[in-house]
Amino acid sequence: MTTLPAPSPGPSPSAPAATSASTATSALTAAPTSPPTAMSAPSATVTLRDVLAFDDSGTLRLLLAPAGQDVPVRGSAFAENGAPGSAEGLLLFAVGVDTASPEAAAAVRRAARQGACAVVLRDSGDAGTAPEVLDSAREDGIAVLARAAWADWTDTATLLRSALAFGAAGGTAQDPSAGDPAGGGLSTLAAVIAAATGGAITIEDTRFRVLAHSATRPEADGVRRSTVLGGRVPEWRVAELRRSGLLRTLWTSREVIHRPAEGDSPERLIVAVRSGPEVLGSIWVAADGSPLLPGAARALLSAAATAAPHLVRHRLRESGEVRRRDHALRGLLRGEGDLRTHAWSLGLAPGTPCAVVAVAAGSASEPVAPALDRTLDVLALHAASYRPEVRTLRERDSLLALLPAGSGKDREALGLARELATLASSLPGGVPVLVGAGAVADSVLGAPASYEEACLVVRVLRERLAARDAGQHGDRVPVRWAGAAELGPVVDVRRMLDAVRPLWEGGHGPVHDLVRADLAAGGELVRSLAAYLDAAGDVPVASRRLGLHANTLRYRLRRVKERHGVDMDDPDTRLLLTVAVRLAAGF
Repeated sequence: MTTLPAPSPGPSPSAPAATSASTATSALTAAPTSPPTAMSAPSATVTLRDVLAFDDSGTLRLLLAPAGQDVPVRGSAFAENGAPGSAEGLLLFAVGVDTASPEAAAAVRRAARQGACAVVLRDSGDAGTAPEVLDSAREDGIAVLARAAWADWTDTATLLRSALAFGAAGGTAQDPSAGDPAGGGLSTLAAVIAAATGGAITIEDTRFRVLAHSATRPEADGVRRSTVLGGRVPEWRVAELRRSGLLRTLWTSREVIHRPAEGDSPERLIVAVRSGPEVLGSIWVAADGSPLLPGAARALLSAAATAAPHLVRHRLRESGEVRRRDHALRGLLRGEGDLRTHAWSLGLAPGTPCAVVAVAAGSASEPVAPALDRTLDVLALHAASYRPEVRTLRERDSLLALLPAGSGKDREALGLARELATLASSLPGGVPVLVGAGAVADSVLGAPASYEEACLVVRVLRERLAARDAGQHGDRVPVRWAGAAELGPVVDVRRMLDAVRPLWEGGHGPVHDLVRADLAAGGELVRSLAAYLDAAGDVPVASRRLGLHANTLRYRLRRVKERHGVDMDDPDTRLLLTVAVRLAAGF
């Protein structure tokens, strides 16, 4: 057991890992601790039913279990082309195979030949499950499960490992030295630890939050009362624990840490809860009106081992909620799947008016540097705190915010866009971003149109910024946030050009031949035509923009008709040429 010096105003429940050094750390003294008492019963048989019961995040869905749910599960592994019997009793993950794919039935038969008890496929959602998949499972007697589309294989593997460890612990004993109080969860575990140690218990995650606690007596110290009542460790207390070096010691030690009583602060024992090398949280024991029991430290070590699957389960549940929310928001914005279901999953009524705000880097070709990553993370927090109803989606190189419209309607989304652009430019080491606000949709079901417009605004801002940097608009101040109304007709023009691009690319004729031949030769004539048409046929203005003599431009324009047979005096030809040079220029 590691003994710390007495606390300044008194120790308390802990919080996430801290790295600050302190003089208190060097004053630690180690005392031998007896080996922990096993908290689990002898290894028990874990069944498919146990695994499914452990999964309360909805990661796995049972499609078929021909042999029932009480088949033993010996472990889990990623599916490979192994020899017959090489996966006896294992639950296999068929990575890259979904329930509706042509390969799914073959994956099921292959897993059955290897002796697997079950196989997990990715859920195809609306596409359902191919009938031959279930037929193969029935013939071979193997269970088939579907992994939720919002989950990933890493989470699924962690879930299975934790479920197996949790089930193997026995799950029925009521004493930390004899088993795992699985039936009551963390609250029951906290009460069992309190009985075994003689103290008051708090079990916390790595984000300062209290997950469970034992009964609090009236004589409990003030720090414990405020922590339990507030549901998390007070910020001032977290800061004190960092300064003292206790957090760094806690998250790097596998021993029980002892802090003696001082003043109004009672004696405390603390231990980190781990799953392998990963820290999941901590358990705190405080003397509560009487001394801690002699075997308290050993019981606490055992309790930490028992708490690990519980905290893994809690983390997976939280991770699953975040992934489900992101999956629903991504589907809603992109118009994929059932939009009403996505809306309800986000806690929004489908009839709620909304607008979308999109944030991206100034250049589409820029790699996602750490500075941009940090900037988008800060902007995501700011957007989420703009209003409680705002839903944010952090993608690799962008940030999207769904803003349920209030009384301000359009101006509210524009206000958020302005705040995000201003904040990004003011952050120390931050990266300037471009922010577009989409129009307010009458309901959440119109979010895809608002999303499309917000992204289009960002694209126009990016094009204007690139043109300014190239010297094409020398005096123009760069605009980093806007809505479609602030940019004028250019957004509608971009939308129409996007719509006609497939028609243009599939067409043929003199204008097509001219543009394709000139682009292959470097694009000089196309650039000259673009400047001429943008200047409404004013040769002196267009030649100045190109940096050419007016006669040079006139010569190039004559070549359009003489060499390529394109008559620019014809209105239809001129319209087609205008569209063609815009598309060729990329906007």
